[in-house]
Amino acid sequence: MHSRYSVSELREAILEGKLGPKPEVLPVTGSSSIYQTTQFPSSKIKYHNHYLLLRVESYFGACSHTTDQLDWEAAAQLSGLSLDAVLRDERLPVQIAAMDAYLGVVYPHQKHCTQVVDIPAGTPIQKAKLRDALIADMADIKASQKVALIGVVNPLVEAIRQRGGTCLPCDLQLEETQWGDAVEKDMDRVLDRADSVICTAMTLSNGTFDRIVERVRVRGIPLTVYAQTGSAVIAQFRTKGVTSLIAEPFPFTQFSAGASQLYCYSSGKGKEAAHGL
Repeated sequence: MHSRYSVSELREAILEGKLGPKPEVLPVTGSSSIYQTTQFPSSKIKYHNHYLLLRVESYFGACSHTTDQLDWEAAAQLSGLSLDAVLRDERLPVQIAAMDAYLGVVYPHQKHCTQVVDIPAGTPIQKAKLRDALIADMADIKASQKVALIGVVNPLVEAIRQRGGTCLPCDLQLEETQWGDAVEKDMDRVLDRADSVICTAMTLSNGTFDRIVERVRVRGIPLTVYAQTGSAVIAQFRTKGVTSLIAEPFPFTQFSAGASQLYCYSSGKGKEAAHGL
């Protein structure tokens, strides 16, 4: 397993062919932009989700992004190009989706994860609760542990509390949780207080992932990542700051009422794993 300390270094390694075939031999045969919203009946919060998907061979490279990062025309611009050309695009969400597509083909989750977990068919809230319970279990939360949650999803806040943890919510979009807890905007404030960290992989597309990895390595605390965006990208940071990964490649649970497969990567528990030992 090849790993790098930064997302940009990983991208350069892909472009140079250090992780497998040169990306110029892999064409993007399909490109999609999706806008989707989610609002559960028990919540007043509506999530607005924008995704870029790049089809390469049997894998969909994926990146969630904000409206100001990418417009709808991106999907029309990218199909038919080689991954080498798409990786050199200046727009960060395009780079992340392209990296995910490359790594998803070269390092398929099915062959490299430590466990495959089936989420059975069900309603959106049923599937979300089962998924977030798995994330909390992978994070190995202890009673009274302060858990920084970077990228707030209400069922995951609930799962952390059910295990006796204290949730430190942080999100750039939300003002408060479903229960009225204030959500911090400055992730350094929660990273400095936390005993462990759970983050979503949208930290890749907003450029904060490298900072999170740096802080958990310096502090020697575990990091669990839940990834729809760039799930194959995050897998390359296992033992290099990422302790555990729950990878959910496309089609995501919110797009499927049927059974879903999640791919779990575990590097062990505690400070040894956080330091990559």
